[in-house]
Amino acid sequence: MHTEESFTAKTWPESPERVTLEGKNKFLGFWLFLGGETVLFASLFATYLALKDRVPDSSHALAKDLFELPLSFVATIILLTSSITSVMAIYHMKNFAFKKMQAWLLVTVLLGACFLGLEIYEFHHYVTEFHHTFTSSAFGSAFYTLVGFHGGHVAFGLLWITALMIRNAKRGLNLYNAPKFYIASLYWHFIDVVWVFIFTVVYLMGMVG
Repeated sequence: MHTEESFTAKTWPESPERVTLEGKNKFLGFWLFLGGETVLFASLFATYLALKDRVPDSSHALAKDLFELPLSFVATIILLTSSITSVMAIYHMKNFAFKKMQAWLLVTVLLGACFLGLEIYEFHHYVTEFHHTFTSSAFGSAFYTLVGFHGGHVAFGLLWITALMIRNAKRGLNLYNAPKFYIASLYWHFIDVVWVFIFTVVYLMGMVG
């Protein structure tokens, strides 16, 4: 239910995302959704680990032949930085500073878009330079499924945050949309955590063989 109550920085509740019953339900629903997502990504990680060395013959590239650690490291720094800017946005949301929250969310979206651009460039590089495609080997299928699925989540997160920013640009903060901003931020942190595991399991472990 939408709230028509007007707030100031002094009257704004300390945890606006969980003041209303609707906000609490959104919070609970999100954690149930996150449990399913965790199981899904765990399955993709297990599949990748089982297939990462499966190529038809020595002419097909393995992880150590493909990956460029500086590129994936820069992408990691960008995404982790976007997690920090997301924290700043929620900090200002809790302090009823709508414009500052929007500004930090915009920075988060721009950083996320940079990360996604690097991932697209990486895929294009592997396909054009090494002919490493989704169908070239079991390793290729597992790699593109895991990393690409994460990239799809990044794209969804960017669309989600952008839609919230545009839809509420003239409305300001209230107890109806505060939980939405908070949950979108939690989703973004989840994406970042998954990427840390991908960077470790896929790229770092891949480089050492």
